[in-house]
Amino acid sequence: MKLAETELNREIVSEAEWLVARKDLLTREKEFTRQRDALSAARRSLPMVKIDKDYVFEGPDGKETLADLFDGRSQLIVYHFMFGPDWDEGCKSCSYLADHFDGANRHLPHRDVTFVAISRAPLPKLEAYKKRLGWRFKWLSSQGNDFNFDYHVSFTKEEEQKNKVYYNYATGEFVSDELPGLSVFYKDENGDVFHTYSAYARGLDHLVGTYNFLDLVPKGRDENPDSTMDWVRRHDEYLA
Repeated sequence: MKLAETELNREIVSEAEWLVARKDLLTREKEFTRQRDALSAARRSLPMVKIDKDYVFEGPDGKETLADLFDGRSQLIVYHFMFGPDWDEGCKSCSYLADHFDGANRHLPHRDVTFVAISRAPLPKLEAYKKRLGWRFKWLSSQGNDFNFDYHVSFTKEEEQKNKVYYNYATGEFVSDELPGLSVFYKDENGDVFHTYSAYARGLDHLVGTYNFLDLVPKGRDENPDSTMDWVRRHDEYLA
């Protein structure tokens, strides 16, 4: 899909003038880096909630509990991938994010972190879609348990009828029976599991390496402000 042309309205200056402007921006970039580091530290300092509910998932290795998913490590990241039980394929925007998972997942286990994706679609659908797009990360089905509902990324027919859902820490109108998110868990030496963090909506932006590249170029993300990801396609659907 061809994007709308964005007019570059930028002043043309000498190399010396450009260097002055670039150094000014560098000062702001460094301040942003310090603020980001402080925010990350605050995120790591959040209190934890002990998980007492039993969740059993269906995965490529059979049935596994939430505790099993840590795979011998103490930290677990779960991406809540939008793929409802009756859907024929996964969400294209979640697929855009998922294209970035495998690269990071080569390194995460070496920092005591396990990464998985979880959706409500049955496992055969997940496996087929994963094969189609060439992904390697572990993907499990939560069909039949409350996991997606408890972490506020799946919504009931009753919520749809009421047109009221709790998402991203606020109550708003119903948009879809599935929405994206990410949750983080910790398992202590006793085997107890704790919920430490969840993020939704724009809170997932930093997972998208492509956006980090686009933010460097003159036209930026060049997205429709009313529907920012309408340009995104599953990577096997882009026209050559």
